[in-house]
Amino acid sequence: MRFTKMQGCGNDYIYVNAMEERVESPGRLAKAVSDRHFGIGADGLILIGASKTADFSMEMYNADGSKGAMCGNGIRCVGKYVYEHGMTRKTTLTIETVSGNRVIHLQTGENPNEICQVTVEMGTPEFRAAQIPVVSLGEYVLEHKITVCGENYTMTCLSMGNPHAVIPVEDVEKISIAKTGSAFEHLSCFPDRINTEFIQILDQHTIKMRVWERGSGETLSCGTGACAAAVAAMVSGCVSEGETAVELRGGRLFVTWDRTKNKVLLTGPAETVFEGTLAE
Repeated sequence: MRFTKMQGCGNDYIYVNAMEERVESPGRLAKAVSDRHFGIGADGLILIGASKTADFSMEMYNADGSKGAMCGNGIRCVGKYVYEHGMTRKTTLTIETVSGNRVIHLQTGENPNEICQVTVEMGTPEFRAAQIPVVSLGEYVLEHKITVCGENYTMTCLSMGNPHAVIPVEDVEKISIAKTGSAFEHLSCFPDRINTEFIQILDQHTIKMRVWERGSGETLSCGTGACAAAVAAMVSGCVSEGETAVELRGGRLFVTWDRTKNKVLLTGPAETVFEGTLAE
């Protein structure tokens, strides 16, 4: 099976063209290839397929084999893959995901055949608890006080195609993220588990973030998480409205929330790491 390993700000996935390759058990395959000791090493698996409602489809699986809904970093790499593999010459594409169709805009660099940056129309933030989903904490979960692992936190929950809990802290580097992130992921109020973003406000236009992704653990970056973090920070007044830079361990993403149109845009890099063939 031919594959391509790609990454967006360090959020790495194994990409397979499912229109040419046969993948019978994607969850099991995702778990095998994601293993960083006995597999290829990745945050998960993304299958690129045909679509009746969009230019292409994207099906993602987390490192533990569970199926994901949407990935802002992953979808940027899908755009780079289909363009650079000659599957399209369009620079504006629609990609079908479990969370709905997403429009992406591809940007070339000095080489017109190479995509260096992609902007994703990430859709509308969803704050209704039942739609995230969050249970037993009210209709909306905005700056909610919660105690986890003996520490007090303030939490804002929303969905950007995936469920997120955004937690402001004084210093993200002092968070014991493996312990605390895992504890948040498995709280009973999150029936589908949760992605948790710990954010530190650097200035009115910049936040620093570490993320614990459900099914994958700490990752170097999370696109939907960066969007959720920026939106939550704007809602709380911690950063100014407009474009917010999100500094992650894998690099920097830019999030713009047009509150008039209620549309979120995510811009960041997409890079190919290597290509190969996986034997049985």
